[in-house]
Amino acid sequence: MSTTETTASAPQKSMLTRLGIDRLSALYLAGAFIVIFGIWKPDTFLSVASFKLILGENVAIGLLALAFLVPLATNSFDLSIGAMTSLSLCITTWLSDDFHRSFNMPAGLAALCGVLACMLFGVLSGFIVVKLKVNSFIATLGLGQIVTAVLLKISDNRQITSAYSKSYLKFGSYELFGIPILFVYLMIIAAILWFVLEQTPAGRYLFATGGNIEAARLAGVRTDRMVWGSLITSATIAGITGTILSMKIGFFSTATGPGYLFPAIAAVFFGASQLSRRPNVWGTLLALYALALGIKGLQLVVGSGSFWVEPLFQGTTLIIAVSLASQQAVARIKKKKKTA
Repeated sequence: MSTTETTASAPQKSMLTRLGIDRLSALYLAGAFIVIFGIWKPDTFLSVASFKLILGENVAIGLLALAFLVPLATNSFDLSIGAMTSLSLCITTWLSDDFHRSFNMPAGLAALCGVLACMLFGVLSGFIVVKLKVNSFIATLGLGQIVTAVLLKISDNRQITSAYSKSYLKFGSYELFGIPILFVYLMIIAAILWFVLEQTPAGRYLFATGGNIEAARLAGVRTDRMVWGSLITSATIAGITGTILSMKIGFFSTATGPGYLFPAIAAVFFGASQLSRRPNVWGTLLALYALALGIKGLQLVVGSGSFWVEPLFQGTTLIIAVSLASQQAVARIKKKKKTA
């Protein structure tokens, strides 16, 4: 490249860098949605009630996105998290419903049992991936079906309702300074996870394992332990998601849980292009709520027939996010070849 071409391209690159479009596209997208739908549907979209709904309704998706993010840091996949969420919700509701009156089992203890059950399945998932050397995509996909079979057996494939006391359900319904408490739970878990991934040696080892597992192993990182631990953590967060859902909706249905998996994955891959340009906590949540603003705006515009909006929006976003990530990867490889 000539000196003239370099000088001509420098201002453009500098402008993009200053605006942060390459790292903050989700933030710009969220702003665009607020402006567009704020003008289109000002009375409903810009209301406090709408923003509270957006914050509260997407907590389960956000938690599952964080659950998916942890093993992804090691270049592993956990596709069982949707089923794990259902299992936790099922066990929590079932124990509270069937045993509460006879054995006085508190809902909090039932919730702990649900999380522990998911944690045990996470241990099994790690064993299959690490010890049996099964690809994580296949292993967790199969395990998700096994978990589904277990929860169907426990629930007898029926809806379980009226299992919780009003005091327990308050943990999922009240607000803190006008913010839904469910969103506060999400932020607390996100902050803890961010600290572990970005500020501790464990987080660095996880990303080193995902970056180049052989190089990390040669450097002394216990890569098998990292992968196994990430899958246990993922299952545990999915179990906590089920517990939080029990506080929010107050019943169990077999349809609850798996439906959150796809939007969670879409948020993670879109968020990977934000901020640090790799899978990260705050980029994931930024992407999640940017998409949530667009979905809510389209739902308000379309009206009662908006059931098709969410899957269309999420599917399109996932394709675009993965395409952009692929193009960026190709560009980096070409740049390395040129410099070499």
